[in-house]
Amino acid sequence: MTQPDRRDFDKEASEWDAHSFRVQLANNISAAMLQAVKPTPDLNALDFGCGTGLITLAFQPLVKSITGADSSQGMLDTLNGKIAEQGLKNINTRFVDFENGQHVDGGYDLIVSSMVAHHIPDTEGLLREWHSLLVPGGRICFADLDTEDGAFHGENSTGVFHLGFDRAHLRELLEKTGFTDIQDSTATVIPKEVDGGGMRDFPIFLFTATRAQ
Repeated sequence: MTQPDRRDFDKEASEWDAHSFRVQLANNISAAMLQAVKPTPDLNALDFGCGTGLITLAFQPLVKSITGADSSQGMLDTLNGKIAEQGLKNINTRFVDFENGQHVDGGYDLIVSSMVAHHIPDTEGLLREWHSLLVPGGRICFADLDTEDGAFHGENSTGVFHLGFDRAHLRELLEKTGFTDIQDSTATVIPKEVDGGGMRDFPIFLFTATRAQ
């Protein structure tokens, strides 16, 4: 089976936040994440696949520092513009493409990631990467689609390597990778118009897990 091409997020970066659906989705997910992990001012956090920083900025006032990492320089440029405009001092940005050997430095207490995993072919490799970036006792908190039939992205499926995820399988991968205290919930349910007309509800899961001490 031929894998889909990667999506060019650089071309979409400048207009990304103009889509109210995307902003609302990020707001719903960040609210669920904040409730799940209850960040504290002593945490150094990483937003992996930060995009334009919608999740990053929700965590920024509540943590010691947060790094926004992404494989799209265009997305990072947009986030850097927000950082400069708002005069934020505890945010850094990093270009990272771990699949091609480009990594961000580790040592984080918390990693958050929203709607990123379905764009990465090797899910187990992604979980190993997160595990390596955490300090012992550090946590991950990530959200993505439950298994679906491809209707969520419809014809705009470039760069989509997974049609959602089975939660039981993710739990197995997390345990295999060395995570403990694994919990999942439904972060939000997003109504979306699908190709061919009509609205569908798409559940978004939220997993939290801890790197063993």
